[in-house]
Amino acid sequence: MSHKAVKVGVTAAVLAVAFGALLYFSLGESLQQYKYVDEVMAAPQQWEGKNLQVHGYVVENSIQRKPDTVEYKFEMERNGKRVTAYFNFIPPDQFKDHAEVVLTGVLTPTGFRASEMTAKCPSKYQERAPTPTGV
Repeated sequence: MSHKAVKVGVTAAVLAVAFGALLYFSLGESLQQYKYVDEVMAAPQQWEGKNLQVHGYVVENSIQRKPDTVEYKFEMERNGKRVTAYFNFIPPDQFKDHAEVVLTGVLTPTGFRASEMTAKCPSKYQERAPTPTGV
């Protein structure tokens, strides 16, 4: 191999490492994992303090709202695993019992502290039965 090819190879390797390090350090804290409630609650210590998006379903009769505020506390579950969630903003209109929700936030020892929420109305997204042909 020529001296010029070695220089080009070394330069390319140094640039790739530098770019990777820059990307890791600039985005590292803001990267989020997307997990389901049962995955997170199977090993909660592993996820505490990390930015997460957690997907689950609102447990029936678990929604509590602090009077005269937008502070909400509720239970989320999936496959028998639950987590207490806290949300301190105006929730989406579809937020109610059995709603499918995705929360963005951080898992703490007391529960999931969400800064964002998206919700789907369960009946709105269920598949309809096919109608008979010719009717």
